[in-house]
This record gives sequence, structure tokens and C-alpha cells, in this order.
Amino acid sequence: MAHSFSKLITRRHLGATRVLGYALTLSDEAGWEGASAVWQARLAPDECAALSWAALRSLSPDDAVVVAETVLGGAGAPLPPFLDPMDDALWWAACAGPSELEAYALSTFRALSPSKRRDFVEFAQEAA
Repeated sequence: MAHSFSKLITRRHLGATRVLGYALTLSDEAGWEGASAVWQARLAPDECAALSWAALRSLSPDDAVVVAETVLGGAGAPLPPFLDPMDDALWWAACAGPSELEAYALSTFRALSPSKRRDFVEFAQEAA
């Protein structure tokens, strides 16, 4: 005799799936924060990892990166560009404090290839 799949679900998994329904229904930060806490308590780390993997795979690559960076802290501000990277960079620079500007400018400069660094220095000298 075949068993009903629902009868095979463990109690802790049933609770975890109910919380998913609650979070989807509430559809707010508090609901998702609560779901995260319940999953951490009821699911093994490998189960949480598999759940995260499946959720990230359901997103576009760009959206998955945004979610992962939000959870992990990412680079912080400035945020990934929405449409035009230059417009977003200009907006962020207008809001940033002096120490933020210096930190991101130096880090960005160091991340450039040697040829792009030379181009940037030449551009900055002309602009000055």
C-alpha cells in the first residue's frame, strides 16, 4: 500500500514548511526574519544551505547577487547599479561622507587594471 507523501514529512520539516507559508502570506521583513529564525532552529545547516541554494537559483543572476550581498554584507554602499552605473555613482558620491569617498575611491583605483589606472590618472590630471 502506498503511503501519502504528507505522512512521510517529519514534524520539524512540517513546521519549516508552514513557516514558509506564513512568511509568503505576511510578505514583510518581520515575517521573513521570523522564518529565518525558525529554519535555523528546525533545519540542519545542510538543509538551510539547500533551501538557500534553491531560492537563489529561482532568481536572475543579478538579483541573486543582490540578495547574497544583502545577506552577507557585500561591499555596502554604493549599491549595485540599477540602470546607468555613472548616474548611480554620482548619486552615491553626493550622499557619501569624505571618509567613504576616500575609501571607495582608493579601493576602486586599486582594483583597476594597470592600463585603466594610467587612463584614470591622465583623466584626473586633465580634469584638475
